[in-house]
Amino acid sequence: MRRPIFAVLLATVLTGTAHAQTLRIALREDPDILDPTLARTYVGRIAFAGLCDKLFDINEKLEIVPQLALSYEWTDPTNLVIKLRPGVVFHDGETLDAAAVKYSLERHLSMQGSFRRSEINVMDRVEVVDPLTVRVVLKTASSPFVSQLTDRAGMIVSPKAAEAAGKDFGLKPVCAGPFRFVERVPQDRIMLERFPGYWDAASIKLDRVVYLPIPDSSIRLANLQAGSIELSEQILPTDADAVRSNSRLRLVTSDNLGYLGITINLANGPRAKTPLGSDARVRQAFELSLDKAAIIQVVYNGLYTPVSQGLSPSSPYYAKAVQPRERDVARAKALLKEAGAALPVPVALTVPNNPDQRQAGEIVQAMAAEAGFDVKITASEYASALAAANRGEFEAFTTAWSGRVDPDGNLFSFMHSGGALNDSHYANPAVDALLDQARDVQDVAARRGLYGQVVEQLSKDLPIVYLHNPKNVVGMSARVAGFRPVPDGLIRLQGVELAK
Repeated sequence: MRRPIFAVLLATVLTGTAHAQTLRIALREDPDILDPTLARTYVGRIAFAGLCDKLFDINEKLEIVPQLALSYEWTDPTNLVIKLRPGVVFHDGETLDAAAVKYSLERHLSMQGSFRRSEINVMDRVEVVDPLTVRVVLKTASSPFVSQLTDRAGMIVSPKAAEAAGKDFGLKPVCAGPFRFVERVPQDRIMLERFPGYWDAASIKLDRVVYLPIPDSSIRLANLQAGSIELSEQILPTDADAVRSNSRLRLVTSDNLGYLGITINLANGPRAKTPLGSDARVRQAFELSLDKAAIIQVVYNGLYTPVSQGLSPSSPYYAKAVQPRERDVARAKALLKEAGAALPVPVALTVPNNPDQRQAGEIVQAMAAEAGFDVKITASEYASALAAANRGEFEAFTTAWSGRVDPDGNLFSFMHSGGALNDSHYANPAVDALLDQARDVQDVAARRGLYGQVVEQLSKDLPIVYLHNPKNVVGMSARVAGFRPVPDGLIRLQGVELAK
């Protein structure tokens, strides 16, 4: 049984970790495995930001910037030469060199269960040119390839540690980030400490970072107000005024690249054999039964934006022709009749076990009932729900995606028949072809047209019923200085410190 969060925090203080430069960060849920090859949760990416540097990163302007790499050059459309930063070492003291980069990229590509495979499957091979230079040879040209290396596919792990740990690497990960792993207590805390050998040590002001999973938003807020945590990576819009009105706190709001939607099981095992999974008309009726704006108003104080696609309205690739559908219960009923669906249509909906998602699920349940759906809600711990979805143990699943700077990162892995995150097992040859083609094309206008076609088809097939594009709303103590909001929502620790 999980201890109450205040007891957890008290225990943390008593063990001597909460000294002046320990930053305690509340997460909306517990991350999944701390192995960048096998991980898939958003909150896991927040922990990785302290633990594992990447070849490249993105900045506030969504520009790709060097991190472990110094530079890159396309010598031709399929040959990428990456120059590495000298003097970088892993947390175990091993040197980060071209051989280590080759090892990690090949691990991401070929390891059993890898969620990075479809992100970089255009890669043919990696060649060591010299200790600080690698050449990545692609099978075909790929516009989004470098952008994939700004996230977990670009994280480099210690080959020595990974080989020694095997499948258990995620229990004690060894990377080359600013902080090294100390301990993890599931559903309780992840603790990191400053790594003295970090290549950019001057930018690290904190001694320790403790990540605390607190699914209940009201408890996150209470802990922030009480000073038991210094930063909450998510503040619900309905709690924003409570933070703004507190002189000891600060609220930081920024655009977000992702979405929240309901993934439908179309062909992933026996549980796909439902009216919702079997007929697009039933899925269209389900979407038409929902008033997305009303859900946002009630649950999120109207701050988020209704969407019907996986691309953010702030993206240059956003398909303006595909707008959120207005609620139309009469049309929804007509579609169910056309599909020959027996009423009420059963829908087993899994939602993450936190208050806002449960509330949103209950509103979906009530709205859909008016059109002829019988929605049964099951709340589940998020990482467990993701694992179940991957196995096909779901019918409909409310899940969020934090978004990527390139549209390929929001669509390919979820909608391509070979995508590693395609939990619905959606397969449309026309969509596959468009997604493949968009990877080959460099011209922005041409890619925009291809993604527009993808989004239009997806709005008919509805493997995901998209609900909204959120905002990054971060609450923190006024003592926190140096925080930089980036649209991907990650908590980057370079330059962050606690004022005395």
